[in-house]
Amino acid sequence: MIVATVPGMAIARFPRTVIDCPDPAALAAFYGALLDWKADASPDDDWTGITSQSGQRICFQLVERDYAPPRWPGQEMPQQLHIDVTVDDLDAAEAAASRLGAVKHEHQPDPASFRVFLDPAGHPFCLCAD
Repeated sequence: MIVATVPGMAIARFPRTVIDCPDPAALAAFYGALLDWKADASPDDDWTGITSQSGQRICFQLVERDYAPPRWPGQEMPQQLHIDVTVDDLDAAEAAASRLGAVKHEHQPDPASFRVFLDPAGHPFCLCAD
């Protein structure tokens, strides 16, 4: 079924990414520091987020039971979603992300162009050369 839209008018605005995790505040702190985005002033135990200066938003949602991180690059627990961030210097960004608690994944398909890491909850994300 195709839904008609009004030309030049968006159906929705301000998309946000929501990531399931066992500790929303901790993951928000990690990505807030990685991206230099502002964390929510009063996070809930089960939901919080970070916001860029331009209004982009990433939110983190509590999974209380049976949380299992993705198993990348395998498909037995697919990643379903990951974040790519652009960096000026891959080596400097790698060191900084590691200091924040990221873990470099053993599988690196193209380390000259991008580097794959796992965030503190086990989600893959990539540091990508500009």
